Amino acid sequence: MVKDTHKTYWIFLLYGLIDAMANFFSTLIPAINGTPALQKLYMQGWMTFINTHQVIISFVTVLSFIIPTVLCVCYSTRIFHYSSANKPAKSFDKGFINLPLVFSVYGITGWIFYMLFEIGALLIAKQNFDIDFWRIFSSSAMYIVLEALFSFTISFSIMETLHRRIFLPKFYPEGKLSRFNPKKPSIGMLFLVFYISIGLFPILFILTAYTTVTENYGIPLDKKILIILAFIMAVSILILVIFTHFFAEPLLKLKKGTERIKEGDFNHRVDIVSNDSFGELADTFNDMTLSLDEKTKRLIAVQNSVLTGMATMVESRDNSTGGHIRRTSDCVRVFAGQLDLPENFLEAVVKAAPMHDLGKIAVPDAILQKPGKFTDEEYEKMKSHSAEGAKIVEEVLSEVDDLEFKKIAINVAHYHHEKWDGSGYPDHLHAEQIPLEARIMALADVFDALVSKRCYKESFSYDKAFQIIEESLGTHFDPILGKKFITCRNKLENLYDNYK
Repeated sequence: MVKDTHKTYWIFLLYGLIDAMANFFSTLIPAINGTPALQKLYMQGWMTFINTHQVIISFVTVLSFIIPTVLCVCYSTRIFHYSSANKPAKSFDKGFINLPLVFSVYGITGWIFYMLFEIGALLIAKQNFDIDFWRIFSSSAMYIVLEALFSFTISFSIMETLHRRIFLPKFYPEGKLSRFNPKKPSIGMLFLVFYISIGLFPILFILTAYTTVTENYGIPLDKKILIILAFIMAVSILILVIFTHFFAEPLLKLKKGTERIKEGDFNHRVDIVSNDSFGELADTFNDMTLSLDEKTKRLIAVQNSVLTGMATMVESRDNSTGGHIRRTSDCVRVFAGQLDLPENFLEAVVKAAPMHDLGKIAVPDAILQKPGKFTDEEYEKMKSHSAEGAKIVEEVLSEVDDLEFKKIAINVAHYHHEKWDGSGYPDHLHAEQIPLEARIMALADVFDALVSKRCYKESFSYDKAFQIIEESLGTHFDPILGKKFITCRNKLENLYDNYK
């Protein structure tokens, strides 16, 4: 972002001067290329009209140079007004970044104005003089188009080069110009400027010179030459389209690829197969994403190991829940396989399952390892583990970019003791106020507690456990989710039989 806009005044003046010089040199093209002889019969009426209205034509000629200057000054004034009138700072930056394109377009407005004036003048002259309107206009228009193309190409090329090489790196060393939402010259436009400068301009220059010579010396036009020039122009346009496609398509793929990487999709690959720099760049890009993917998976594995280690440490302090973490995680995995929910969501719930009791790390050993019934005070302390667990999970996952997983893990730890009828803890949520992931965890947590031996009870049979769950649908558990859990009975029994 340009902090001191006053330091850019001279750049606006420089670009205005470049515009004026480009227009000036454009006026020399007819002198270099030659013009139709004025003594030709079809020109005499037109020359009489010009001589009669010389003052007006001279004024219009001067005005055609003043118009671009006025437009550039107005644009510059408006841009600097943004920087001094409490306007958004980005408005100045956007205008400054677009300067070469805007000044180049404004630079040819004088030629457009002059052509429109000449059309009007020719129509008026035709009413009073016997002139060949289309013959004069086509010859004049060809020169005006040639001059306008020359002016735009020269001014844009010089200003864009200065902008890219000097001024943008100076005022925006950190890059990131897209944040200002400027007009972006596309690859197609840059190739078009390139085509105009080395293709269209030379062809038009040759064509105007040829038609002028044949006209002045009374030589018949050779249609073969016109056909050859037209053919060259058509082929060059075709080549322009092909090369634009060659460059634009891989750049678009690379842009989309970087956006996918930015979103965290490190599995994305760019499918550019070519024996050129784009193919090499795509291979490097894919190697980079593969490396990022592998390193990200390693980091996630380390993170999961840390979390699992913390959960195991908590479990080791609780004599009544040996293997609870592993069993509930496997139970959630089996249950998730039966649910018609997004795969990413279910994977996140399975990953979050081992963290559901992390809050017990804040519960004293005397309470956690107590074999008998808790006192009211002890029970309140035990119940605090869900809210404490949510805080711990949030802290541990603070640097994790996957916001959905972070939210699911926090909810699993916080709300897995809530009940459908609102009688649970810590917030007495009810029904669908309870996050879906917590409702899933609650079923797995209670099922494991029922079928596992604890210091204060023997394990229940599968029949008894599923009977209790079925009887608790609509009070403790989500009734729809609970029915789906019961349909997993065979898989869950096989799972727990393997533990035995």
